[in-house]
Amino acid sequence: MDDSMKQFQQELIEVEIEAENLFLARHELVEIDRTRNGNREALTALRKRSRTTKTSVPSPFESIMRDIDSRPLVKEICATCGDHDSREKTWLMFPGTDVFATIPFHAAHTILEKDQARLDFDSKKLQSYVKEKSFLISEKGVLADKISPGVLRSMVTLTDKTK
Repeated sequence: MDDSMKQFQQELIEVEIEAENLFLARHELVEIDRTRNGNREALTALRKRSRTTKTSVPSPFESIMRDIDSRPLVKEICATCGDHDSREKTWLMFPGTDVFATIPFHAAHTILEKDQARLDFDSKKLQSYVKEKSFLISEKGVLADKISPGVLRSMVTLTDKTK
């Protein structure tokens, strides 16, 4: 085998490795999206249970300004719990495990919201990785112009023969 064929073979191996890494990253991205959707559904169910939406609970600033004369200045209101009893027990399957437990309502949605933020970050990181690897593979795809179709066809149909 001459040097140009060895170089081509090495570049082909690099493209295959990059393509495998891209495939694994896309698979992981699908799994993260599946988990994110599950978290979104669970958070929506918790908000329905507490009869709140993301915008239905006034911000702490609105509470402070409205009650400034008669009550303390700081009044924390959880955007998810609202007026719901935050100590009420609710079932939760902990993210990444198969363990169910009853925990306080406020703790359940806090765990889900933190997990959702982590998954959002991981998803964005993987999306940029997939974009970068896709670009890299498409750049290396220019090799096809440098090799004649006959040589490429013979390489595809190569089989190992025992001696």
